[in-house]
Amino acid sequence: MRTSRIHVGFFKASVLFVFWLTKHTVDSDALSAPKMVTEVYGESVTIPCQYDIQFRDNTKYWCKGIVYELCKIVVRGDRASDRASISDDKEAGVFTVTMTSLRKSDDDIYWCVISTPGRNNHARVRLSISQKGITPTNTTPTNSSLIQGRGEVRWWETLRWIIFIFMLCCLLSTHIVVWRMKAAQKTQQHKQNQYENIYE
Repeated sequence: MRTSRIHVGFFKASVLFVFWLTKHTVDSDALSAPKMVTEVYGESVTIPCQYDIQFRDNTKYWCKGIVYELCKIVVRGDRASDRASISDDKEAGVFTVTMTSLRKSDDDIYWCVISTPGRNNHARVRLSISQKGITPTNTTPTNSSLIQGRGEVRWWETLRWIIFIFMLCCLLSTHIVVWRMKAAQKTQQHKQNQYENIYE
């Protein structure tokens, strides 16, 4: 009974671990954005979010907050907010976020987000607001940065599958051990019953 409980517990832990790996895969080939953007206080900033063309008709939005699941939507689709707006070039597969009259409070973590069934596609962007006199960073993603980003994605996906296969092997090994223990117990019980019948 105890070994069965351990087996069930290990199975549940394996499933939850694989689910966590899948759920926390933030970067995706479907959506990419500059990881770090620096702009001057009081100025405007434009941030391009490149996406796969299959998502051209999906709703896009710009979200603020360190944790994606808890982020606050700043602007959604074509609905311009007080100081932020989104323009979507569906032919090029790029939606551009524009923020004006930048304040110190705008210095934060943001997310380019595409609404999709199930879990949304999202890419993290760090926006840093500097004082005047500091040169802002270029927000246009280069081919090398995109290739590097996709390389990181593929590396993580490969590692995730390796871990997944490893967990399955561990689960299978545990199942075999439990099965052998139960078989040994049945064999021992059968022999014990035979001995009892002989002495009766």
